[in-house]
Amino acid sequence: MYDLDKIRADFPILSREVNGKPLTYLDNGASAQKPQVVIDAITKAYAEEYSNVHRGLHFLSNLATEKYEAVRGIIARFLNAGDENTIVLNSGTTEGINLVAYGWAMPRFEAGDEIVLSVMEHHANIVPWHFLRERQGVVLKWVDTEADGSLDPQKVIDAIGPKTKLVAVTQCSNVLGTVVDVKAITHGAHSKGVPVLVDGSQGAVHMPVDVQDIGCDFYAITGHKLYGPSGSGAIYIKPERMAEMRPFIGGGDMIKEVSKEGIIYNDPPMKFEAGTPGIVQTIGLGVALEYMMELGMDNIAKHEGGLRDYAMQRLTGLNWINVQGQAPGKAAIFSFTMEGAAHAHDISTILDKKGVAVRAGHHCAGPLMDHLGVSATCRASFGLYNTKEEVDTLVDALELAHELFA
Repeated sequence: MYDLDKIRADFPILSREVNGKPLTYLDNGASAQKPQVVIDAITKAYAEEYSNVHRGLHFLSNLATEKYEAVRGIIARFLNAGDENTIVLNSGTTEGINLVAYGWAMPRFEAGDEIVLSVMEHHANIVPWHFLRERQGVVLKWVDTEADGSLDPQKVIDAIGPKTKLVAVTQCSNVLGTVVDVKAITHGAHSKGVPVLVDGSQGAVHMPVDVQDIGCDFYAITGHKLYGPSGSGAIYIKPERMAEMRPFIGGGDMIKEVSKEGIIYNDPPMKFEAGTPGIVQTIGLGVALEYMMELGMDNIAKHEGGLRDYAMQRLTGLNWINVQGQAPGKAAIFSFTMEGAAHAHDISTILDKKGVAVRAGHHCAGPLMDHLGVSATCRASFGLYNTKEEVDTLVDALELAHELFA
């Protein structure tokens, strides 16, 4: 049973007021709130258990190392990766994708080689590839979304040519909420001998993920969207891809031996984890993922699906609101504009006065904004603790904004 009242009670910030109104937090797509168990785990790790990992033989170092390394297994279970050694711990999706860009793609790609992207990628899955375009002459090939915001997997597959070396695609758009059939894309790309990177920053939040079933070569997640701390995350890397990679950052932990003459790298995944990591952040991420798995990813998806359907019904009932992207089966993420002169930032400001937190801007998705022909949108993004009553609060606040700007 999905006990929403109990779940909401697990998140202390949801009981506060903003501008004299109960907080309605609908900015989960940017960063989700943290349950008390995560907050407690972080506090305990700093107050009672803190030490550096992998470096000491004393009690606290061993304890911190044990808790930190256990998270690798938790993430592997969360993604059904099978082998925890396919999980590289890092600060989040941005670092994970840069690891692939610098450690795997840069030494392998030449001028004229291609990377296929969808137009709705987040900048984290665009900018590292632009670095390769600028520095090595790599060509970026873009696949547009359909009129409803969906992405046709076959069009992505058809964009793969003889010079394509990688397909990099999101599983769920942070702007449109579009859920992408990354399994079909991976199957088609692999049939042409092309690896696939999946940005799972949003996908892993809203639905069960099975990287073995998807078959992708790389799958990146970020902790702060998964109800865990910022500065935490991981990337799943297939063993055969990992064997092809060179380290991205050099320093302690990622080496076995260092001499004046040379170095011997540590075994993967440690080979790709340099320096003192985000120890406490990673421990907190493990607790957050266990919290989600205890609720059940299928249960979370079902709850958010109900919110999506109700929010779509309420928002489309406002004929002066233009919802960007209405793909079937989308996540509970709604980006919209308002008819008239109201800018997204103005709308967001009015909503904030009513205690409603939404995001306004381009959402780190410049190519998608250009494709949609808008400079900015408001985005209401729902999470596992949101309610239908909060949808109503959003609509009431939007009606006030419309009155003010009409």
